[in-house]
This record gives sequence, structure tokens and C-alpha cells, in this order.
Amino acid sequence: MKEKKEQVKSQKVAFITQELNLTPDEAAKFWPIYNAFEEKQAEIRKQKVKSYMDRQDDDQLDKMSEKEAQAALNQMESTEDELYKLRKKFVADLKNVLPAVKILKLKRAEEEFNRKLVEQLRDRRARN
Repeated sequence: MKEKKEQVKSQKVAFITQELNLTPDEAAKFWPIYNAFEEKQAEIRKQKVKSYMDRQDDDQLDKMSEKEAQAALNQMESTEDELYKLRKKFVADLKNVLPAVKILKLKRAEEEFNRKLVEQLRDRRARN
């Protein structure tokens, strides 16, 4: 599994580098910022999202008190705020490294890469 993750990560790096047409200087500055952002985002999702997703079991939802439900909603909102602030800081950091057009292209490249990845997974499942 770890090998697959590394393979996907290297494909993503190649795809984004190509789509953004990064110069060597841009790439040297961009990738440390991007990788730090990705790691922090994954950490937030792993720690916080998992905790409230675990409570989304139908049985647990039906047994949850209003106070518990409100606490879960507050936690969800807090996590979303934290992810939003992280993304905002990421974009601010990128403005010192890349032109605005390439930052916009990054969002599109990430979405396109994820779409292609999902398609590949679907195709594999369909063949098996």
C-alpha cells in the first residue's frame, strides 16, 4: 500500500509540474510549500475528520443526545475552518513563489489529477 501511495504521489508531482509548466526555480520553491501543505492537511483530516466520522454510524446518530450532536457539529465546523485557514495560508505563501495564473492552474490540475485517479480506480474495479 505504501508503495502505491508513493507511486501516486510521484505521478501527481509529474502531472502538476507539467500542468503548471514550473521552471526549475519555481519548482524548487513550490514543492516544499506544497508538500508541507499536503502533510498538514492530511494530519488535520486524519485526526479530526476521523473522530466525527466514527460517530456517523446510524445507530450512534439515533442514540446521540442533542448536546452530543451539537458538539459534533461544532467540531465539524472547527475542522472546516482549520482546513480553510490552512488553504488560505497556502495560497498566500504561493503568491511569493508563483504568478497568480499558475496558482489558479494548480487548483485545476489537482482536480484533474484526482478525477483521472478515480477513473483509473473505477476501470480497475470494472476489470476485476
